[in-house]
Amino acid sequence: MRELTYYVAVSLDGRIAAPDGTWDAFLTEGDHLAALAAEYTDTVPAHVQRLIGVQSTQDRFDTVVMGWNTYLPGLEEGHPSPYSHLRQVVFSRTRTEAHPDIELTSEDPVEVVRRLKREEGKGIYLCGGGQLAGALIEEIDRLVLKVNPIVLGDGIPLFAGDYTPRRFALESTRRFELGVLLNEYLPKDRASAGGGRTERQYPERVDPCPHLVESGPGLVAPGPCELTPV
Repeated sequence: MRELTYYVAVSLDGRIAAPDGTWDAFLTEGDHLAALAAEYTDTVPAHVQRLIGVQSTQDRFDTVVMGWNTYLPGLEEGHPSPYSHLRQVVFSRTRTEAHPDIELTSEDPVEVVRRLKREEGKGIYLCGGGQLAGALIEEIDRLVLKVNPIVLGDGIPLFAGDYTPRRFALESTRRFELGVLLNEYLPKDRASAGGGRTERQYPERVDPCPHLVESGPGLVAPGPCELTPV
């Protein structure tokens, strides 16, 4: 069965964006940007891929799900189909129209994701935001956090919703030069017996663009290109 992966940048106090939805406070330089753009190319918006010279092969993901507020910034900046290389599912209770590439739905996110998991295909990328992640927490098979060494104090939480403790087990961790940690977790009840932290070997990566900046939950963009975050 296909897996749902929540892949996102997060602050030390569990915020994925500022109160206004912006990501300016996250690190805008560092070796993690190029490495993750290469390793998680499927999560890079199509127009950014063209700018930095990478191309998604859908080896990891072929579907992305997101809430309307996560989709909106890219739409407002002229990118109505940000992940044209993926199947795009956007949840909204109030919107009724979107770009033809977008599968806009007001259905229960849990039911939609369960249906997607039963279909053939690669992994499903949960792009955000926190409200949708909170609704889907029981369906998340893998949690991949780019933990930035910063405290925001307020903002959009990693998960939003009712108080419902849910344990995850750390599967692997990777440290980058400027202090960003890439932590991968599995739900505790699905983690293998004797699981926990493992040291992974990562191949050397060539920076596809010398000026990559964080541009949102799970995304990167080239700084000098003056690209607005999506």
